[in-house]
Amino acid sequence: MKLNYTHALPAKDAFYELYATTGWSAHIGLGPDKLFEAVSGTSNWLTVSAYEGSRLAGFGRVISDGATQAFICDVIVHPYMQRKGIGSTMMCMLLQAVAASGIPTVTLCCADGKTDFYKRFGFVERPDSAPGMYWKYKDLRLPALA
Repeated sequence: MKLNYTHALPAKDAFYELYATTGWSAHIGLGPDKLFEAVSGTSNWLTVSAYEGSRLAGFGRVISDGATQAFICDVIVHPYMQRKGIGSTMMCMLLQAVAASGIPTVTLCCADGKTDFYKRFGFVERPDSAPGMYWKYKDLRLPALA
């Protein structure tokens, strides 16, 4: 199995096919065009695409301000290629670039059951007393303005 890694974005259709394997597509409800617009936007600081031949096997990206914080998102490996070191290689590539830039804070949110994978790279879970939060536009509940 020969794998190639690149920082170039994959083709839109290949990315959407890979993304669909996660089940996240139904959760966020974005079509191929809008989803690709998100991963190819200017907020992306670094991307990594993994290929087996011409087939996209994995993708990962970092969003960052380039100085103080980085957020690792979309670390995806196609199910048929999991447990072959692709996710680990992509994480190493992303983290090495962040470290080389001197960015001190790296955060991520991970899918259920994936914490042990990220712990191997030195990530620690936030304590229950200081959990992260998220906001979903569909659940819009804003306080009335005074």
